[in-house]
Amino acid sequence: MRLPSFFILLFLCAWPAAADCGGRTITRHVMQAPICVPGEPKRVVVLDPFYNLGMALELGVPVVGAPLFTAPDAGLRARAEAASIVDIGDTRQPDLERIVALQPDLILGDGQLHGQFYGKLARIAPTALIDVADWKDYLLTLGDVTGRSDKAAEALRAFGERASAIRARMPEGIEVSVIRVATHGFHVYLDGPAAYAPYAVLHEAGVKRTAYETTDGDAVLKRPTWEEIGELNGRILLYVVAAGNMPGQDDDLEAETIGNPLWKMLPAVQAGRAYRVDKAAWFGFNSVASAHRILDDVERYILTAP
Repeated sequence: MRLPSFFILLFLCAWPAAADCGGRTITRHVMQAPICVPGEPKRVVVLDPFYNLGMALELGVPVVGAPLFTAPDAGLRARAEAASIVDIGDTRQPDLERIVALQPDLILGDGQLHGQFYGKLARIAPTALIDVADWKDYLLTLGDVTGRSDKAAEALRAFGERASAIRARMPEGIEVSVIRVATHGFHVYLDGPAAYAPYAVLHEAGVKRTAYETTDGDAVLKRPTWEEIGELNGRILLYVVAAGNMPGQDDDLEAETIGNPLWKMLPAVQAGRAYRVDKAAWFGFNSVASAHRILDDVERYILTAP
């Protein structure tokens, strides 16, 4: 990418080391720690449309730029557009020139997704690439980086109270299966120590998954074939359809899937207890609000199960 000369000069300017920090020093859960961030950031660019964008808006962070086109949660994307947040391109290849033009005083990203860009980003503005897997730790880290730790902790406290109340009401002996239906096959996200956020929420709410969907190790995902989905023998089946963002794609894939004889053989399907859930929360999980939407589905489909 060829940048105007004043952008190049900006890249050549190094930001203060943590030892000379005039704001706050972040020492945990970020790449290149310790890093120096502004005490009260005013213009923040976020680099992904999941945790970075959803959690930042939830905490009231003044976001000026984000990758909006690929945001799978249409409601979150609409909120960002209503706030006049500028699209900075693909989360996997952010447009550095657009970021520079926004004059951010803080850049937020994800360690795994954006680590390769750290050197360039850090020459634009202080850059915090959060490097932690657990969604709650991610929120607490983002709150620390943006000076909103109290607000993050309060949101998690309220979530924890609701999850505990649901767990206390959870009927015994009910196993639940959950599957994501995609154009390239099935995904089963496991209940285990490294569970992806929506499925960690299920665990915290006391939802018991089947043996096939549970692990004591660090595995996150299984990709069952049509012949293997018979292992999803829970009394209740929740399924997410994620075919794409074009109108009708998800509905077409659902119709094709539920019409297959092997799908119709699943115990929950035969009993009329298979429910499609909203992909905005289950596929595009991005905040405490997403976690509450998972709990909404637990109350709607599991606590009321016949």
